[in-house]
Amino acid sequence: MLQLNDTHAYLEPHQEMFWENGTTKYRKAGGFAKIAGYLKQLRHEKLDAVLALDCGDTFHGTFPAVASKGEVMIPVLNELGLAAMTAHWEFAYGPEQFRKLTAMLNYPILAINVYDKTTDKLVFEPYTLKEVNGVKIGIVGIACNIVDKTMPPHFSEGIYFTLGNEELPGYIQKLRQEEKVDLIVLISHLGFPQNMKLLSEVEGIDVCLSSHTHYRTSKAIKQGQTIVMESGCHGSFLGRLDLIIEKGRISNYKHELVVVSDKLPDDAHMQELVQQAVQPYHKELSQTVGETATVLDRNNILESTMDNFLLQSMLHATGAELAFSNGWRYGAPIVPGSVTLNDLYNIIPMNPPIQTVELTGQELQYMLEENLEKTFSPDPYAQQGGFVKRCMGLRAFIKIEAPKGTRIQKLFVNDEELDLQRTYKASFVTEQGVPSAYGTNRADAGIKAIEAMKQYLNNHSPVHADLLGTFTAV
Repeated sequence: MLQLNDTHAYLEPHQEMFWENGTTKYRKAGGFAKIAGYLKQLRHEKLDAVLALDCGDTFHGTFPAVASKGEVMIPVLNELGLAAMTAHWEFAYGPEQFRKLTAMLNYPILAINVYDKTTDKLVFEPYTLKEVNGVKIGIVGIACNIVDKTMPPHFSEGIYFTLGNEELPGYIQKLRQEEKVDLIVLISHLGFPQNMKLLSEVEGIDVCLSSHTHYRTSKAIKQGQTIVMESGCHGSFLGRLDLIIEKGRISNYKHELVVVSDKLPDDAHMQELVQQAVQPYHKELSQTVGETATVLDRNNILESTMDNFLLQSMLHATGAELAFSNGWRYGAPIVPGSVTLNDLYNIIPMNPPIQTVELTGQELQYMLEENLEKTFSPDPYAQQGGFVKRCMGLRAFIKIEAPKGTRIQKLFVNDEELDLQRTYKASFVTEQGVPSAYGTNRADAGIKAIEAMKQYLNNHSPVHADLLGTFTAV
């Protein structure tokens, strides 16, 4: 069994962060030519006794994908011979475009938890059946459930999402009793903590391929009798699970987190498809727009150098006191040296407009506490974010383990203690930067994120975007 998850449309090799010798290292990884090459090699070695599955966040995350509303990915994905996938950022183009993409794929999108608002009927198939090497396998999908809760409204127009925990037992029963499967595989985009809780409540899943949280499970985890794995992001890793099935049960297994490195072979035909996909955008995206002296990385939960660069650019463009953006997980690192336009789009591929808003100190405190709860809630089902909201212009000392609404111990805005009654001018991007429930006098700043970063690079190259201790756990 081979898992792809959270590739975020990274068609070509790119920089990736690795932990080695007690520190972080950066080198090239990923690329669909190598993913296809490894998969072809594996199918040859195992005489096609291979099941390849995609857990979603596949059609969004790079400029070619966003510019084509995901369509550039279709020929590449259809070449892989996947059995099924589920979804999350695929909804960014709106449900109708996602349905169009689904119709173009040669494998099904699965989701037991996405419903039409008018009919209450499922939008996608809940499961599919595959026979691999004489083993009958039921594959069930759960899409990310936060699409209609924290993401822009157009993502979920006409549809709604449940957690899927109430529906799952019924499908397990149907697959066992009616379909007579030997093995049930769950492809879930709920996130690793959520999936572990779900599997503690619902028995009967043999293997869970988790995604959304970008965990790198170097060793498969057991939750009860279920084998669970999640395999990084950006296509830098593949999860491989070798199963021995005897009398309809897993008698033994071996897991490997495969690094998609230069050691893997390139598939020549996939390389051609990738080149065809990126060629229309290559000249524009390869432009050098500045330099960075700092590694721009997004792999930290409390604060990141990549987002500090984005936030610095927003403050520079607007003159606001504060800046806020999403706690996105995706976005390949940018190493010191030249920065290209492609790098900027990898930071924020949708290129949203920068907006301004006025926030009271009280609203600021509530907004940050709400975000910390969505990130660190002790109940995995209540976790609805990515990393902590990215902020600049403030410094918060927090107790991560504290109860909801009490995590902030002390909050400063530009070195002065927060005044609950004072109004602060803030800049932000997207609905998640400053949710609509907070602030007054929202206005468009007249500049989009990419242009703001280009202007900042033009004035400040090489860029320095060090960690500032914006959120300090105490």
